[in-house]
Amino acid sequence: MADPVRALLLRHRELCERAVDPLDIAAGLEAYGVTDRTAARFRHRDVFSLAEELYARVPRAAEGETRPPTPLPTPPQTSPSGAGWRVWVPLTLLPGAVVAAALAGAAVTDGALRTAVGVAGAAGAAAALAGCLRRGPLRARARRTAPAVRAWPVLLLLAYAAYGDGLLAAILRGGPDEPWPLAPAPLLGLALAVAPAAWCARLFAVRARRRLAAARSLRDVAAAVRPLLALAVVSYAVALTALLAAAGAAVAAVRPAGSDAYGGGSGAFAAFGDVSGFLAAVALGVLLFAARLLTVHGFPEPAAAGLLGACAAEALAPASLLAGRLPGCEVLARPVEAAVVAWGPGAVPALVCGVAALALLARAAAVLARASAHAAP
Repeated sequence: MADPVRALLLRHRELCERAVDPLDIAAGLEAYGVTDRTAARFRHRDVFSLAEELYARVPRAAEGETRPPTPLPTPPQTSPSGAGWRVWVPLTLLPGAVVAAALAGAAVTDGALRTAVGVAGAAGAAAALAGCLRRGPLRARARRTAPAVRAWPVLLLLAYAAYGDGLLAAILRGGPDEPWPLAPAPLLGLALAVAPAAWCARLFAVRARRRLAAARSLRDVAAAVRPLLALAVVSYAVALTALLAAAGAAVAAVRPAGSDAYGGGSGAFAAFGDVSGFLAAVALGVLLFAARLLTVHGFPEPAAAGLLGACAAEALAPASLLAGRLPGCEVLARPVEAAVVAWGPGAVPALVCGVAALALLARAAAVLARASAHAAP
């Protein structure tokens, strides 16, 4: 009678020979689509049991030699000690510092000098953010990096956060016939939130790896990882909300007297126009965090789809308002007009980014609960 486990071993021999323990084999098999139901066809109760037999069957060291089991490695540069920690922690603080310095410089300058300060600040913030994405917990591991997630969808979403609400308001007033104002508070708050994003991503990666080492089945992995994902997302959302409120209060405190550039709210919300603008910034931050978590753990395609979908939906809002000016096309503008009149211009990005973030989080709850999402590169 044929040995089905031997056939599986031959099919995945490279994976089994490269593995340092049965857990690596279990994660690899899951990545290839092997489930507990599949393992039952090989007369094993689950993938972990099947992986243990495959690990035992693969020839190891020569006779008389011993090879102690290698401990599961922590994902690169996520340890809080050592040189890696001393590099990536300051990096996560740089985007917020650069944006704050640029906004402070713009507040005390005008004309061409203000433009130069703004351009320099944008370039510096982009460089600092790129450094954060190449080192530390927000870095996608080399084996899992894919070209699906580009920088431009993120830049478009940030540009809309800075200018989109003003553009919608200008179109509704019959324009745009003059430059619409910049809303700096969302940019400052999101830049400051890079640091908690890195720490929350590290919390999730390290603890998920530890839970994976103690799991005995794929169901155990999912049951252990999903609460950790929820904890990381909620922790980041709380930190993001606090930083956005602080950024809004700071921007509102230094805005020129009588300025209507940020709407007519009060307190921290004044820098966002109203509560809907504040909620839009929170939704955007959660969307970007969910997309980065998926990318870091080897799923850049759904992250790219979520970001591109949000970009397209936000671009559709001003386009529909402009299209509604054409004869007989007034109906195209009515949904956006109704939303803006009822809840303010921030309602559009709040709804778009909120829906996209929920979709990515639902996808993350499914794919990041897999053992293969946390295997060492």
